Amino acid sequence: MRVSRFKKNLSMFVVPTGVGASIGGFAGDASPYAQKLAQHHHLIVNPNVVNAACFSGLTPNMLYVEGWTLGQFMKGDVSLIPSSNNRIGIIFDKAISSKILNIHINTINAVKTVYGCNVMGYEVTDENCGVEFFMTNSGVSSGRVANNETLLRAAKKLIFRGAETIAVVCHFDEPPEDGYKYGTSPDIVGGIEAIISHYLTKELMVPVVHSPAFESIDITSDLVDSRVSAEYITPTFLPCILLGLQNAPMIHPEFNESYINYTDLKSLIVPYNALGSSIVLDAISRHIPVLAIKENNTIMNVNKYNLGLESTVLTIETYQDCNEFLNEVFGTCSR
Repeated sequence: MRVSRFKKNLSMFVVPTGVGASIGGFAGDASPYAQKLAQHHHLIVNPNVVNAACFSGLTPNMLYVEGWTLGQFMKGDVSLIPSSNNRIGIIFDKAISSKILNIHINTINAVKTVYGCNVMGYEVTDENCGVEFFMTNSGVSSGRVANNETLLRAAKKLIFRGAETIAVVCHFDEPPEDGYKYGTSPDIVGGIEAIISHYLTKELMVPVVHSPAFESIDITSDLVDSRVSAEYITPTFLPCILLGLQNAPMIHPEFNESYINYTDLKSLIVPYNALGSSIVLDAISRHIPVLAIKENNTIMNVNKYNLGLESTVLTIETYQDCNEFLNEVFGTCSR
């Protein structure tokens, strides 16, 4: 896959995980917005933008990059190498029951059959991972893993066997009844999923994305918010991460002008009031235009005014307006 292709009109489209974004805070619901932008521009997207259980919102003009890598990319500490047909290794938590494991193996085989994903094998951790998830006092999704080391050992085995990217499936207890399925509260499991992905990506310098496994496989007949509906019609969320990882860019562990790096970015596109991350602040320090989309709100309430960034962050009303702005200022890329 040619590097030069993605260096043309490249922007980063980010929706943080677990902060209740009104667009992108659920299950692939930011996909249509990213897809419209990607008709004319190349986009780096985080998995939260396009992951939707058994569906994926990815298009050929998007690069699928998890959050820790995005942060290092914006700091100039890593570059991205476009890749395709990656060899995917899968980690399964030992705590997953044989019944649920079999469903995931059937899922792997289905994705391989239909999409040709190059899944080279899987490893079951030698110990239970011990995943916990919760909401912080500020209402942000978070959690902890009691046994990170068992995940790391399994990942290293897969890499030794030839894996280039890693999908992780940990056992999760059933989440409490909350407003998520009706679109009124953040996803309680999203934060710890990001923590797991960040940890393994940092340790291994390969793309890693997580999918939860729940013991219940009942499909609800309740009508749910359309933004979460993808997660309520399937017993496994594994397909979307396999579809993302199959063409995820490789991570080069330093700045390199020959590969994709932060100097290629035309803009960073983020929700209106989720501006407190290092990605945003580093973009500003590197004079990369930050476009805050007003129609996308989060529970963070960190906007350009309470950060004193009035002169450096451009507020844009809608993603459609953002598309028109990018077209006018930077033109369009040839696909």
